[in-house]
Amino acid sequence: MDTVDLLLHPVRLRIVHAMSGGRTLTTSDLCDLLPDVSKATVYRHVGLLAESGLLDVEGEQRVRGAVERRYRLRPARAAIDAETAASASPDDHRRAFAVAMATLLAEFNAYLDRDQADPAADLVGYRQHAIWLSPDERAALIADLRAALLPRIGNPPAPERTRHLVSPILFPAEEPPG
Repeated sequence: MDTVDLLLHPVRLRIVHAMSGGRTLTTSDLCDLLPDVSKATVYRHVGLLAESGLLDVEGEQRVRGAVERRYRLRPARAAIDAETAASASPDDHRRAFAVAMATLLAEFNAYLDRDQADPAADLVGYRQHAIWLSPDERAALIADLRAALLPRIGNPPAPERTRHLVSPILFPAEEPPG
């Protein structure tokens, strides 16, 4: 299975998100992070991601007679390159967008289902803004977003940090003038 097919599944994409930041997690840890997904499903998808080389086994230990593996994400393998994205058909983009939205909805529902969820205190945002941009202004906006996000994407987990999802979505809502 290629990387695109691996990532275009909501549970696998959620596992990849959970493993970000250089974390080393067991499948049991992932089950705790994805409480709305059955354990069998998490185990099946972790196995598939490991077999495909998106997850590396960092170590093993015996726990109650079973072998528990610790996994680490291979970030370079868990990405869709620009060339692949550029060669995608409209139907490929529809499928990718649907998976991204299903994943986002599942993550948001899992957040709201936690007892301590407090969208106001957590500054949760899901606004949409219609903005008018020339091609140059669009390129500058994308560059500004990258400049704001890239230094933070590499942040490792730390006791004072909470993993957040940021999902910038940008597309023309109308035909260009012409």
